[in-house]
Amino acid sequence: MDFAPSARAADLITRVGRFVDEEILPVEAQHHREVTVRREAGGNSWEPLPVLAELRAKARSEGLWNLFLPAAHAGEYAARFGTDGGAGLTNTDYAPIAEITGRSFLAPHVFNCNAPDSGNMEVLLQYGDPAQRDRWLEPLLDGRIRSAFAMTEPGVASSDATNMAATAVLDGDEVVLNGRKWWTTGIGNPDCEVILFMGLTDPDADKHRRHTMVIVPRDTPGVRVERMLPAMGRYDEPFGHGEVSFTEVRVPASNILLGPGRAFEIAQGRLGPGRVHHCMRLIGLAESALESACRRGLDRTAFGRPLANLGGNRERIAKARIAIDSARLLVLNAAWKLDTFGAFGALSEISQIKAHVPAAVQEVIDFAMQIHGGAGLSDDFPLSAAWTTARAIRLADGPDEVHLDVVGRVELAKYAKR
Repeated sequence: MDFAPSARAADLITRVGRFVDEEILPVEAQHHREVTVRREAGGNSWEPLPVLAELRAKARSEGLWNLFLPAAHAGEYAARFGTDGGAGLTNTDYAPIAEITGRSFLAPHVFNCNAPDSGNMEVLLQYGDPAQRDRWLEPLLDGRIRSAFAMTEPGVASSDATNMAATAVLDGDEVVLNGRKWWTTGIGNPDCEVILFMGLTDPDADKHRRHTMVIVPRDTPGVRVERMLPAMGRYDEPFGHGEVSFTEVRVPASNILLGPGRAFEIAQGRLGPGRVHHCMRLIGLAESALESACRRGLDRTAFGRPLANLGGNRERIAKARIAIDSARLLVLNAAWKLDTFGAFGALSEISQIKAHVPAAVQEVIDFAMQIHGGAGLSDDFPLSAAWTTARAIRLADGPDEVHLDVVGRVELAKYAKR
């Protein structure tokens, strides 16, 4: 296998890196400070600041837009809404680009590649019919609207997605939704206009054929955001995670994606590439944390020596470098397997990265926080936010334990008696 990027991807890596370094990182800290000031003053911290629109317009003008679009499905949409070259990228080519964007909390949004929008766009691209793509995919690709994904529920153990109890019941030419979801990412953004909802349709069917995925306009009667949820004290404006109730929500049956009972099929196709994206962005976050740790370790002295030379810190820096490089190779291997054999052919590899990378990155960031001392706990540095992000990803898209179980089952199946 060859992990070297194609010529087109290598060009994009250089240009995305320059844009992040020169355009996004210099304004990111001020952006977060202004959001905090708004919140503490009782203002609207959810309204995106003007600098985001300015950065997005500039990125798009430079052809750095919808970089996530997959080579296998992009087609005409890549030519109309994609990057230079008018084609999508393989997972292997997109992975190092995702890593670069992971160095910044704003960069994925600036390039129109942030979760859950990129995953929702891939769902509509791969599984939506022409009318659904015209109505929802095109404005998402164009950056005119945002989206949310409603799957996890507060009333059941959502680590087993077959437990989902919210319902999507067919009633003539309509589908009726009832239930409560939480950690519905993206719902806080005022530009969020559409929600992808998973609900129980046929409780007597095979457990992976019971649920249906439905497109729900945000302003449909009966959709109510009950509260926005802080993740360890952070609200993640202007995107956010909310608890949302659905009460007798009626939408046309034509809003069903692919067909009744097909939600798990769709989710499996959505989550494979999404886990590669998450993990590579986390590796970018770890690189930033390690860089910050090294600079702090060389610039600060204690007991007459640089911090880097105290308390085994050089060994910790070495282990952090090894952890990051190992994690990157693991993700690139999963991306290559996904490109070559598809989601089911890369089942173990995708679960491997989802279980390993967030935990490894969390440990690297924890070390960076430690070497910064009290400053590492403050918002003067982005480290506590980075740690929270890595910790949250250990639950998002399935907890560690679920993915480790998948890896174990796949491994044991190789030796099962036939």
